[in-house]
Amino acid sequence: MSNILVIDDDKAICLLLQQGLEAQGHRVTVAHDGKKGLAAHKVTPADLLITDLIMPGMEGIETIIEMRRRSPGVKIIAMSGGGMGKGGDYLQIAEKFGAQRIIAKPFTIRKLAQLVTDVLDGAPAG
Repeated sequence: MSNILVIDDDKAICLLLQQGLEAQGHRVTVAHDGKKGLAAHKVTPADLLITDLIMPGMEGIETIIEMRRRSPGVKIIAMSGGGMGKGGDYLQIAEKFGAQRIIAKPFTIRKLAQLVTDVLDGAPAG
């Protein structure tokens, strides 16, 4: 059983991911922005961080950079529905800053659960 930290400003998405991942046997903590997520990680260290990229306050790229600095061993999945923007493809940027996997919204819980399994098992990106 792994500790997973989900960070997304959309509370409904957090709830859906929490329920889906808990049904897979994981312990899930949710936070609604990067600062709260990093604080939650201090209390309950995560094996895996799943973070949205476009959020108010501390957004996902900043969160990934800070998580890498604080806990380099934490695995990371970045998710976004933002795709292309003024800054380019946010998901590709997230990979450059340390996300092992990326997933574009919308996605199914089944697809995310497979990514979670792959990342936690150390399977190479494919």
